[in-house]
Amino acid sequence: MNRSITTRPSLSRLPALYHRGLLALACAVGLASPAAHAAEKVTLQLKWVPQAQFAGYYVAQAKGYYKDAGLDVTIKPGGPDISPVQVIAGKSADVIVNWMPDALAAREAGVPLVNIAQVFDKSGLMLTCKKASGVSSPKDFKGKTLGVWYGGNEYPFLNWMGKLGLKPGTDVTILKQGFNVDPLLQNQAACISTMIYNEYWQVIDAGVKETDLVTFFYQDQGVASLEDGLYVLASNLKDKAFVAKMAKFLKASFKGWNDAVKDPEAAAKIVVANDTSGSATLAVQKRQMENVAKLISNANTPKIGYLDPAAYERTVKVLMAGGSSPVIKKDPGKAAMSHLVWDAAAK
Repeated sequence: MNRSITTRPSLSRLPALYHRGLLALACAVGLASPAAHAAEKVTLQLKWVPQAQFAGYYVAQAKGYYKDAGLDVTIKPGGPDISPVQVIAGKSADVIVNWMPDALAAREAGVPLVNIAQVFDKSGLMLTCKKASGVSSPKDFKGKTLGVWYGGNEYPFLNWMGKLGLKPGTDVTILKQGFNVDPLLQNQAACISTMIYNEYWQVIDAGVKETDLVTFFYQDQGVASLEDGLYVLASNLKDKAFVAKMAKFLKASFKGWNDAVKDPEAAAKIVVANDTSGSATLAVQKRQMENVAKLISNANTPKIGYLDPAAYERTVKVLMAGGSSPVIKKDPGKAAMSHLVWDAAAK
């Protein structure tokens, strides 16, 4: 009976085999080393609860764009009791979504925020009024009760009133509006604050006909200010590693926004999946995304997220022209905006 013979390497061959083994091990370690590096952590604080207003970030996360960029991104929802400014001031976020009026007011108050990207280049803010209240033009606001969001959202409104020569508390009654449309539905106010992608449609869904409403877009009234920009603390922009990390974040986020604009329904599904409250519905979020897309003129172009200096300067002028109560008293110049991160992302 034949036995199989196990051949052993001769002693003369052992050194060569040993070195080849070490080489293979080194190559394996070398190949694994990039994956072994921990992803860079980024915390994004949103201005409001999960909805299509922030679809681009959720899409980027769901499709792995952040992961592909070597980032571990945490998206923190906002809410009525959450101030993005306070969150970043407390070092609990690297970047926040905020409206420029609130950001510039916070900067003047001591929180050195800097805009590094401007995804929405148009304003979706408006006053929605019932025609039955007797309002057909801004001239009819005098003597009326108007619902206004506070917490940083009131600044464009106050500027508008100053431009109209109306003094809040004297010429118009201000109702500090919650983030709902009840004051209009219950006739507590002639007009309320709404966004074209959100609250306006809540009024319609409540059974009010569009023909029974009149709307005034801040954009059309010449008092629009920039909304939904991305802000960081000025001190962090001196850190090259931070700038490089945020450039990756912007590039991946813009990719998410481009996808969301192209396919609102797919984006809506991702948003709904991220709403742990279960209140978001596909139909509502799809409609919201379709309207959000109207505010992003530069989607799917190399200019997405670019802060137009002229739009920035216009917003500053609007905020400083608030009559006796300007939103900001000092022009921040170029200090409150930077293309440093956007340029790095573009490269």
